[in-house]
Amino acid sequence: MTETTEAPVVAEVKTPSPTSETAAAATTNGHAEEGVTAPQKPVEETNGSAEKTDDKTKTEKAEDVPPPKEMRAVTLTGFGGFKNVKILKKPEPSPQAGEVLIRVRACGLNFQDLMVRLGAIDSPPKTPTILGFECAGEIEAVGEEVEGFKVGDRVVALPEFRAWSELVAVPTKYVYQIPDEMTFQDAAAIVMNYLIAYILIFDLISLREGKSILLHSVGGGVGQAIVQLARTIPNVTIFGVCSKSKHEALAATGLIDHLIDRTDYVNEVRKITTEGVDIVMDCLCGEECNRGYGLLKPMGKYILYGSSNVVTGETKSFFSVARSWWQVDKVSPIKLFDENKSLSGFNLRHLLYQQDGSAYVRSTVDKIFALWKDGKVKPVVDSIWALEDVAEAMQKMHDRKNIGKLVLDPALEPKPKPATPAKSKSKKQASEDKSSKKDKDEDKKSAENGDEKKEGEEAKTDGEADAAGEAAVVNGDSAEKSDAPAATNGDATESEKKESS
Repeated sequence: MTETTEAPVVAEVKTPSPTSETAAAATTNGHAEEGVTAPQKPVEETNGSAEKTDDKTKTEKAEDVPPPKEMRAVTLTGFGGFKNVKILKKPEPSPQAGEVLIRVRACGLNFQDLMVRLGAIDSPPKTPTILGFECAGEIEAVGEEVEGFKVGDRVVALPEFRAWSELVAVPTKYVYQIPDEMTFQDAAAIVMNYLIAYILIFDLISLREGKSILLHSVGGGVGQAIVQLARTIPNVTIFGVCSKSKHEALAATGLIDHLIDRTDYVNEVRKITTEGVDIVMDCLCGEECNRGYGLLKPMGKYILYGSSNVVTGETKSFFSVARSWWQVDKVSPIKLFDENKSLSGFNLRHLLYQQDGSAYVRSTVDKIFALWKDGKVKPVVDSIWALEDVAEAMQKMHDRKNIGKLVLDPALEPKPKPATPAKSKSKKQASEDKSSKKDKDEDKKSAENGDEKKEGEEAKTDGEADAAGEAAVVNGDSAEKSDAPAATNGDATESEKKESS
């Protein structure tokens, strides 16, 4: 009875090993018995199957997830020259709580953007980063906790960077609804420039009738905004300083009383008025601070709202930055007290993003739009550029050749690129090319000489073979002919031997 019972057990044990049964039993009981080791191979196979299943599941999930959508954006890859400003594909942003997503239709280019490119501003962003502080477009999506805005609203925004892209997510405190009649290009041209000009003219200077203004960079976007706003006040005299090449175009507007070349503006102003001016508006900084302060009348006001003199080349110059600041004289309050003069400064970027002036800025934007509706101000647009041509637009502003605002349009086709002429080779390259050509000629010559030599050798070999053959024939004949003398000589020798014997 025992044998009958054991025989089937032995037969069953042959297929799975005893260790397998033990491991299975241990697994079933929830613990392993002492001295019993589970086999490794089946476990590895099981784990491998699980891993393959997981990989397959992950692959299927990855296939189900669509790739992220991308957009074009003007990206600064590193501080320096125009070569670091590139159009790259970036993932489309999503609005967070308190933000709206704007489909950008127009962007504003400001001198501050050039300074960011150089890294010549305080607290510059980490690169790579999307450039731009100003854009206009339509709201495409709204984040949570957003009030007062909805999808489809036409707006203009002042984000801290990231404006020069097809889509941008902006906190609502930096977003302003624009009038229905205003184009996106006008919106991108008006907000930042007229915001600075309005605050300077009406809040910091409190311009009044009968005053005189010395205005640097009168042909730029902010300069044109200041001129238009100043003209809303009667009997204001404007001394506009700019390069000579802009005088004719600016004179045609009839808004500037005295156009003065920037090379010697101090003496030119003194020729017109020996007393000086009531207000100096300086966006240059450096030694212009001292000159401007010297032109102030008693009760005059000097205001600094920019430092474009630090931009002297395509890349940042630490010497230019240091010189721009060290050239400024230190003016003590006692000197201001004695001379009855005032100094002031204004930095919109600091006010908006660092000093929480968003509510004040919003109320000022509303006033500017009201002036626009009344026809008292109209932004001057110098030119409109595609995103791909942003480096050329920056170069124009860098060279101070624009009159009014430069605007970027994401929907605009880029300019066709001219055919690139063959570049003149350097001396080193020419020498290398000459050496390479010489080597090629020598190789060719050697090859030809090798062929000739080979042919000569073949000819020589054939000739030698023929000569050898002839020699062989001659030698053969000689050998045949010399056999007789040889025999004769042999016989003679034998006879001589006989005689001697």
